[in-house]
Amino acid sequence: MDLRFEREPMLTSIALSDFNTDIFDLFDRDWFLLTSGDLQAGSFNCMTISWGSLGTIWNRPFAQVAVRPTRHTFGFIDRYPDFSLCAFSEEYRPALQLLGAKSGRDGDKIKESGLTPIASAKITAPAYAEASLVIECRKLYAQDLDPKNFIDPAIMNSYPKQDFHRVYFGEILEIRGTGRYTRQDGHA
Repeated sequence: MDLRFEREPMLTSIALSDFNTDIFDLFDRDWFLLTSGDLQAGSFNCMTISWGSLGTIWNRPFAQVAVRPTRHTFGFIDRYPDFSLCAFSEEYRPALQLLGAKSGRDGDKIKESGLTPIASAKITAPAYAEASLVIECRKLYAQDLDPKNFIDPAIMNSYPKQDFHRVYFGEILEIRGTGRYTRQDGHA
């Protein structure tokens, strides 16, 4: 009997007005697993991220992520129309560390992590059975960071190899999560 499936979180769809979380903790402390590609085609890759944002732009809910062109995931997020962001409970921290440190170019890091890719509700990129939060996004915009536009010169310290991120805005199409991510007071 596979006990892992007994631990998988029960996710429910969360309306935007009921989504509630500490965005700073979600990115900086908890991290996200960013995945792009096509699950059915077996062509996808993921990477752990701690930089990004959630908000509203062009009157749409969006997630903003940044990917360096040197990352294997860059080719997937650039080629495919969508991406998922998945958050996990603390017990999956070692898997996220592995997925952030190893490249998909060098082998099947997802299999090695022990995470289980599953179909998303509205996009081709997979989510993960073990996730406690899944945000599904369709790309709206992409732009390479241009160092001549850095107002604070200290930002250059993040780019010793001059491998400036490409920023992607994705319209949020679906949010599923555990009760931890749902507004408890019933107010919008």
